[in-house]
Amino acid sequence: MLLRWLAAAGRRRAPPARPLVRALSYGRVVDAAVRDGELRVFVVAGEVSGDSLASRLMASLKALSPVPVRFAGVGGELMCKEGLQSLFPMEEIAIMGLWELLPHIYSVKRKIENTVVAAVLFQPHAVVTVDSKGFSFRVLKQLKCRSNRKVQSPLHIHYVSPSFWAWKGGESRLSKLRDFVDHMLCILPFEEEICRLNGLPATYVGHPLLDDAIGLNMELELSSDKSRHQRSCESFRLEHGLSPDATIITMLPGSRMQEVVRMLPIFLRTVQNLRHTFNELSLVIPVAPHRDVRTYVEKTVQSGPSPVVLIPGGSLKERYDAFSASRAALCTSGTAVMELMLAKLPCVVAYQAHFITECLIYLRKKINFISLPNILLNSPVVPEILFRACTAKNLAAKLRQWTVSSTNGASPAQKA
Repeated sequence: MLLRWLAAAGRRRAPPARPLVRALSYGRVVDAAVRDGELRVFVVAGEVSGDSLASRLMASLKALSPVPVRFAGVGGELMCKEGLQSLFPMEEIAIMGLWELLPHIYSVKRKIENTVVAAVLFQPHAVVTVDSKGFSFRVLKQLKCRSNRKVQSPLHIHYVSPSFWAWKGGESRLSKLRDFVDHMLCILPFEEEICRLNGLPATYVGHPLLDDAIGLNMELELSSDKSRHQRSCESFRLEHGLSPDATIITMLPGSRMQEVVRMLPIFLRTVQNLRHTFNELSLVIPVAPHRDVRTYVEKTVQSGPSPVVLIPGGSLKERYDAFSASRAALCTSGTAVMELMLAKLPCVVAYQAHFITECLIYLRKKINFISLPNILLNSPVVPEILFRACTAKNLAAKLRQWTVSSTNGASPAQKA
């Protein structure tokens, strides 16, 4: 995908040169790679969703490139399977929130410096940063400052536009990104035009979750093939020793350690409040591919109120099979909400952060919702229980109401 875009863009007029250094034009990236006998791509991802996106991009580049592709940078398990040897564990920079960052600020600063040094030594034709804007943009900015005036700098591409449309003054900051970002790859259709209007070259490349749905043949399941859904449900219960009469609730407490530590205890208390609502209750938790997260989850659920099945969160099929078998889901705000919507599983979105972080969000936000389905539709199709309201009691009440309404008739999530 990226290589096709590079080649096509090379036939268009390249963007104007920058005051400090001139980046390789889109077409010259491929020309330089052919001349050097390899395409060198320095790629950086800082969280699980970025690891998934970057690994797909890496696989596509290897399949499409006319020359061998060599990678360096920072990433997770999936990227390492595609040939990356990460400079350090990706989880060490998977930190969200201003207050939450403060204890790690010097460590993250050193990792930014180490990443920049490694990128300079690697001499890449292109630098691709994926999401994690706090880390990614600092790396790109320092790389641009270090570029040799006599040599063209690598093409700087950022994949997944930051949610500038969600924050006050967000769009005005887009023009400043042009100082160190050559092109933005957007996963939402309206972002491309807004970026371009603010002087930042951009291309809409689609949302990867749609590729997942196609890969799992969900288009058949979502239209007419009800038997496929039933088989997935029965197979999942049988494989994990769950009773046909058990009510299954999927819990997605997040992928970052800080999220899981904050949200999982709340989710478990929520389920405890539901123990009189359902006769036989079982829990499924897709666990992020991170050793510390898995260790924490395994230890925490031992004292839980209901039987718990842990499945690998990196397995697309197992996640969707779990969704098929579940009655409802509790989900920390993030990409997983869109997956649940695709699976037509009723869910309640929850989010809690440090009090200071929450105050900053209230001051800066300009939209009414936090989950992407609600933002796109500008309607609360998915219930959100956020910040100080995010208590086990409130989550249990909303989940109880949501599951009853989905039993009696199609819920808003199923109609969307």
